[in-house]
Amino acid sequence: MKRYEQFADKIATLIRQGVLAPGERIPSVRQASQRHGISPSTVFQAYYLLENRGLIKARARSGYFVREHAWRLMEEPRVCVQRADPALVEVSELVFSVLDSLQDTSTVPFGSAFPSPELFPLSRLASSMARGLRELSPDAMITDMTAGHPDLRRQIALRYMLGGVQLPLEELVITNGAMEALNLGLQCVTQPGDLVAIEAPAFYASLQVLERLELKAVEIPVHPREGIDLDILEARLATLPIKACWFMSHLQNPQGASLSDERKRHLYALLKRHRLPMLEDDAYAELYFGSTPPMPVKALDDEGLVMHCGSFSKCLAPGYRVGWVAGGRFASAISRLKLMTTLSPSVPAQAAIADYLQRGGYDRHLRTLRHALETQQTAMLAAADRHFPSDTRITRPDGGYFLWVEFPERVDSLRLFRMALDQGVSLAPGPIFSATQGFQHCARLSYGHPWTERSERAMEALERLLASF
Repeated sequence: MKRYEQFADKIATLIRQGVLAPGERIPSVRQASQRHGISPSTVFQAYYLLENRGLIKARARSGYFVREHAWRLMEEPRVCVQRADPALVEVSELVFSVLDSLQDTSTVPFGSAFPSPELFPLSRLASSMARGLRELSPDAMITDMTAGHPDLRRQIALRYMLGGVQLPLEELVITNGAMEALNLGLQCVTQPGDLVAIEAPAFYASLQVLERLELKAVEIPVHPREGIDLDILEARLATLPIKACWFMSHLQNPQGASLSDERKRHLYALLKRHRLPMLEDDAYAELYFGSTPPMPVKALDDEGLVMHCGSFSKCLAPGYRVGWVAGGRFASAISRLKLMTTLSPSVPAQAAIADYLQRGGYDRHLRTLRHALETQQTAMLAAADRHFPSDTRITRPDGGYFLWVEFPERVDSLRLFRMALDQGVSLAPGPIFSATQGFQHCARLSYGHPWTERSERAMEALERLLASF
């Protein structure tokens, strides 16, 4: 990362943390240059980058100021404690009805689960696929099927190492996206009827997996900034025979919450005490804002209890369906189960991503992607402040591409979802994120697509619809 990018990220972090408040003047070019020991041109480049990301603005003869956007004006959502009793999950029909209606490409994709394809290096990946297939030996097409492409596994292990996690190659299993990794891991540690601790609100696909495997959900409330409520988790573990947990420790979908390192240590201590397997769904690991990558719970795992699941779908190659699991003590069982089900992810897709990672440029792409998402988040927060009711609450995540919106209680988000579709706008209504179909006045909005005049008109349409409740 270049020096001006490093300095820009430091200022951006101070803004996100509230140290530099909206409307506050940031250090002048001369002050920043002297204080941080960098050249004035480096400071200018950093401030220009921050302007492009929508975080600061210049005022003639006055200097640079933090933009007045919605972070200061809208409160974060409240923690919603769900029912304590384990619940059979029955959400698939609702989820499918919502997802089917999001397929229309003419709608404004606030309900989308993926960032815009425009943000990915698809042409470079295509070149990497052609090159990777030319260099792939015929024997390797067969011998590497189950474990996965050896170069891809080495590149993933290297990224773990750079993040401070020493991971043996034999623990890595390449899968058809993170969802297969999570499915396989859960099947290895549960039987029908078992209890699984999940987040509330939870990623709707996790609810569908529990429903398919006939597992019961124990919902643990999620604080919109701090992540799962560890006190409630501890109480549930003391009274219920929970066999596994499925959590996102970083940039949780749908709320965007991230556990601090201290809270991750507390969580892992609970896992060890109860000998409890954990599926760590880390599909958004690379989409953090700022310069410091987050530490996964897997980094603390000295007993192989954590199955850390990742994917390239959200950060590099959405259609390639290449993910993985660092399976800990369950790696062998996961590999065997995969052999009995899907056998192998696409070998050409694995070869393409392996070639792309080996040739460099991935981290440069990720920095560009993160900056784009941060700019788009700022635009959506500001538009939400302009167009949503004053008592709306909204999250302010440190990465990813989702906002969790808590509308006034009079708003029925399923009805809003249907009305918005008629206006050419999609969103993801709150009930699809709950085992008990709660969060009825909440919704998830995606800022994963470039912000345009069309996006602004969509927010205006939502404003008109919200006024009808």
